[in-house]
Amino acid sequence: MQRLAIILFLAFFSCSDSENIPGSNAVPPDHLEFFGFTLVDTYWDDPTDNESKTNYSDEVSPFTNIGDILVVTPEDTIVNRMVGMQQAGMKSILHVAELFFEQQGSNAPSGNNYSLRSDYQERWNVFSSINELHKNASLIAAFYLGEEPTWNGIVANELEKAADYIKATTPQSPIMIIEAAPAISNLTVPNSVDWVGFDHYFIKDPKNNAEYLRELQMLKTKLSPSQRLVLVLDSHYINAAHGALGSIALNDLKAVATSYHDLAKAEPKTIALLGYFWPNGFDSPNSIGARGMPSAVLAEYKRIGKEITGK
Repeated sequence: MQRLAIILFLAFFSCSDSENIPGSNAVPPDHLEFFGFTLVDTYWDDPTDNESKTNYSDEVSPFTNIGDILVVTPEDTIVNRMVGMQQAGMKSILHVAELFFEQQGSNAPSGNNYSLRSDYQERWNVFSSINELHKNASLIAAFYLGEEPTWNGIVANELEKAADYIKATTPQSPIMIIEAAPAISNLTVPNSVDWVGFDHYFIKDPKNNAEYLRELQMLKTKLSPSQRLVLVLDSHYINAAHGALGSIALNDLKAVATSYHDLAKAEPKTIALLGYFWPNGFDSPNSIGARGMPSAVLAEYKRIGKEITGK
């Protein structure tokens, strides 16, 4: 789930067993605050259209309130992009892992082993100063620091050092990590992290899937009472994976979205539902993003988003 040295993808009071999850027919709960998609402003140009476009805020803003922005170098000036999202009624999730970690080997489970940069503090200070992060904290939903960190070989103490430094210098904004499902058991969540999630795709009905619920429960056991969950909604389609592995047809993505939403409403630790991903062609040339879904699937994304965001 990685491109331009960033992996996409998007966390978050007391750990109740999955068997005790309440019903999902209630009024939308207060705990579920955010809804959005990845690849909103991350330099990805959908190869399936004839338009040169890498910022999709105009397409998603009518029914979302968060969108991601990719940070590549410490000198990236992104204030105008954050302001643009704010004007569209969205807060920014900033992918900042590249400021802290660099690839140094290939022995991690993902095949890409990352380590903490020796100059991570300087790199963060430059980025923070250029973009006046203290002044612009109201524009930020979260700093996305850990993109499948354990899966990518980032050791616990280095993830903690990076998170602690962000929290010490920019305490106003939450820090988010998303782990790969196979690595949850080995994940150590730093106390300075606020939102935590995991990605497990090709699941037809996560709300009732025993494997998915076990993974969710395992993650919850690692969280403090104040840390929140992000559920990563499977909003893309690769026929060889979804069809062959999950027996999921393209039109089934509507029911998949409904199941994730029901689970997010029922699980009181959940603060955000984050769809992976919006534009087409990412991960695989033939992949379909939320943008390219059938009209009934898109309508469900919009219904869910408007319910969560109140737009």
